[in-house]
This record gives sequence, C-alpha cells and structure tokens, in this order.
Amino acid sequence: MHNSVVIDHLCRVEGHGGITVNIKDGRVEQVNVDIFEGSRFFEPLIIGRHYDEIPPILSRICAICSAVHTITSLMAIEDAFGVKITPQTTLLRDLLIQGGNIESHALHLFCLAVPDYLGYTGAISLAADQPELVKMGLDLKKLGNTIQEAIGGRAVHPVNAVIGGFGRLPDKEMLFDLKEQLKKGLQQASATIDLMATLKIPNFPESPTVYAALESIDVKFNFFGDRIILSTGDSIDISKYKEVCNEKVVLHSHAKHSQFKNKPFMVGSLARIMLNGHRLTGEAKKAMKKLGLNSSSQNVLYNNLAQAVELVYAIERSLEIIEQLLKHGIKDERPTEVKVKAGKGTAACEAPRGMLFHSYAFDNKGNLTNADVITPTAQNLANMEKDLRVSVERLINESKESLSDKLEMVARAYDPCISCSVHLVELNSK
Repeated sequence: MHNSVVIDHLCRVEGHGGITVNIKDGRVEQVNVDIFEGSRFFEPLIIGRHYDEIPPILSRICAICSAVHTITSLMAIEDAFGVKITPQTTLLRDLLIQGGNIESHALHLFCLAVPDYLGYTGAISLAADQPELVKMGLDLKKLGNTIQEAIGGRAVHPVNAVIGGFGRLPDKEMLFDLKEQLKKGLQQASATIDLMATLKIPNFPESPTVYAALESIDVKFNFFGDRIILSTGDSIDISKYKEVCNEKVVLHSHAKHSQFKNKPFMVGSLARIMLNGHRLTGEAKKAMKKLGLNSSSQNVLYNNLAQAVELVYAIERSLEIIEQLLKHGIKDERPTEVKVKAGKGTAACEAPRGMLFHSYAFDNKGNLTNADVITPTAQNLANMEKDLRVSVERLINESKESLSDKLEMVARAYDPCISCSVHLVELNSK
C-alpha cells in the first residue's frame, strides 16, 4: 500500500493545480487540492477606476467565461446606480450568456471530460479513433463563439454589452442566421445526450453533498436570480452572498475555500439541475429524464451529465429568445442613462461552473472604492477535497497509477477554472 499520491499537475483543466494525498497505517490523513496559480490582483487593480472601465477589465478574469463576467459586472454597476434595463436588453444579455454556456460545456465535455469515460488520454487520442465526436464538440463550441461574437461584438471579451444596454443591436438577418445554426446545434446536442447515456458512471466519489444555486427569477429554468437557494432548505438574498461563500484562507492553496454553516457545498450544472431542474421544459426536460437526473444524485461525476442537459437547454433557450426578438421586432434602443452617485451594488449570475458574484462600492464621482469577485471554482474547492477524500478511502487498495487517474477524473468533473479561483487575500495589521 502506498503512503502518498502526488499529482504535480492536473491535466485537462484550466490553470495550474495538483492533488496531494497522505496515507498512514492504511488511513487517509490528508487530501489537498493544491492551487499554486499566482494571485492575479484583479480587485485591487480596479480600485479608483471609473465605473465604465470595470467590465472590460474584469472580463479578463476568464476568456471562457468572459461574457458572464461582463454581464455580472454590468449588473452590479447598475444595481449601485439604480439603472433599469429594458426587456429587450435582458433578452440579449441572456442570449449572450447562453452562447458562453454552449461554448464552455461543449469544450469541457468533448475535449476534457468524455475522454475519461471512454478510456482515452485526451481529445487528441479520442479524435484519432472517433474524429466525428471531437468534430461535433468543436462545432458546438464554435456555435457558442458565434453567438457571443454576434451579440457581444467579439467571440471573447465582449465589447458590445455596455451599462444600460448594448452599443449595437443585431439585425433580423443576423438573428435568422443564428437561428439556422442553432437548429443544427440542437441536433448535435441531442446526439450528445445519446452519447452520455451510453457512458458508465462510477460511483466511487459519491457522498452527501450540499448544493447551492441561484433561484430562477421566474417559473422557467434560467441563469439569473436574486436569491441563493441550497439543498439544506436555506434561501438567502444575493446581497448577503458572503453568508454562503464565507471564504477562508487555507495554507496549501492560493485560492480560498468556502463553507456554508461549516459544510462544503457544490455549485455548477449538477447543483442547478438538482435544485431547479423541475423547471426545465422541452428537449432539455426529456434529456434530464433520459440521463436519470430527474431524481436525486450526490455523485459529482453526474455533473458531466448535467452539463449535457444544460447544453440542450442553452440552445433551446437561445432559439426561444431569437423567436421573441423576431416576433416583436428589434427596437432601436439606446443604453439607459447613468446618473452617478455614491453607492453599493451586488449582482449574481450562473456561470457555466456555478454562481458568480460581483460586488462594488463607488464614491460620488463614480470611482470604485471597493470590489469583491467570487468565482464558482473558489466555492467548489472545499467540496472537491471532500469528494477526493471519499474517493481515496474507497480506492485505497488500487495501484497508484489507477488511483491518480480516478482522482483527476473527479477534479475534471468539476470543470475547474483554477486561474479564476485565485483572488486577493486582504491582510490587516495593527
């Protein structure tokens, strides 16, 4: 029996991290997710900046999630200044976010996670045997990028979404073109569900899990909400998000850990499906049932199945939004005027990996005096360590190579964005 397992570098995830396991006398003593990505100082970087400079800077936190960072940043600024947006702007922002979800889920499923279940070392070896699978995933990723470029002005780091609205509005031809591409994408997303239904999902990481997600703002499943709901039955206003995240510094990681009532929790696709899945309709609802997610699950590997369901949802929702925009016509709206004042604002959206929070304070000139950004991966790290520990306890007699492979599989199921999880630790000295 081995005394330790050290994974120096997690493969097929974004950023730099590893896993360290210490075993003594046949018992698991310690399991750490080591995050050695350097602090990126985005929050202090924007202190003193004018409010309209903030979203373009903070979109750089993550290229994959740049759209949802931009939208969440805009919403926090609007909350601080009391800016109200139109229904059309709400729809276009939703469409932009769905583009990001399509891109992120397709990339993660086909290039990072699915190879684990099919016995391949990565997308390159999978493409050598089954090129049609990888091509389908890349086609779907491209569809997400196309939506972001059409609505956000660029495929990465959108420039067209601004405070109070959009700089340029899409025309009918653009929307009709997106509609045709989305129809093809829906067929590919359905094929993805068929693929995921054939996979054998092991249960070695299964353990009691607290889920957290935003409560959908209406009767339908969506990625916006002003309350945080948890599988414990708790419901908390997003302005009190720190009660849920409750970040703490840990010695082995440059990223802080979050616990709610002294328990780790999970955010992301599986959490959303477990808490809000009953709101799904159409093909996404059928996909949820086909993959067995219409009943409770506490296995993190099912997060990949939930991502496939959300891929279907994101395409269906995009089609629905385009139909509404075409039906009512694109109104020539200008962004809502901003009346600067001192104030605080907080906003939350569901990013592909889970709840994302932006919170700001401004002086009476509109300059930023304080900022806090908490990403999904940072919220998931404590729960990831819990799932890794359970996995080691159940697989302790396996070879070091086999155990390492399965631990990486658990980490990848979370689709961690390690670079995003590292932000400033504030030190107070007396």
